[in-house]
Amino acid sequence: MDKVCAVFGGSRGIGRAVAQLMARKGYRLAIIARNLDVAKAAAGELGGDHLAFSCDVAKEHEVQNTFEEMEKNLGPVNFLVNAAGINRDSLLVRTKTEDMVSQLHTNLLGSMLTCKAAMKTMIQQQRGSIVNVGSVIGLKGNSGQSVYSASKGGLVGFSRALAKEVARKKIRVNVVAPDGEIELRSVLYLPEDAGGK
Repeated sequence: MDKVCAVFGGSRGIGRAVAQLMARKGYRLAIIARNLDVAKAAAGELGGDHLAFSCDVAKEHEVQNTFEEMEKNLGPVNFLVNAAGINRDSLLVRTKTEDMVSQLHTNLLGSMLTCKAAMKTMIQQQRGSIVNVGSVIGLKGNSGQSVYSASKGGLVGFSRALAKEVARKKIRVNVVAPDGEIELRSVLYLPEDAGGK
């Protein structure tokens, strides 16, 4: 069975580094970003037959369409990485409501929507892995980042609850909370590292 990994936010930062690691591990990748040209450039750097897609994770119809296109062109997605995120640093009293909403929609709702879309296939296959990329700020908070902290803290609770919902279906859900430079081996638990499939 093909190993297919979808990396939302895979065109830059942690998502891009994760995509590079997964490509070396033999996964076929879908690199997803809002900007298709940037996603194509990131996918092209990986070599092989990786594909790029454009998607705003805060829009459910775009997420659903992206999963349909990925499965049609790559096969069933069995590894999902949610690294898409935005940050609008500001003291709460100066934060515009639209900036609150955009952070919550991208950082929290977006991961919920991609997980929901991935579940359909993963449950049918009785296997799958999901890694949601949070932040240490979501655990400890930080002045000027109250909204960002709320979005990433919510991701922790969501991931823990979802892990309990789908564990009996042999689907793993993890959340990581990086702080600056991280070692990717500690972020991704790859089944083959433990002698699994």
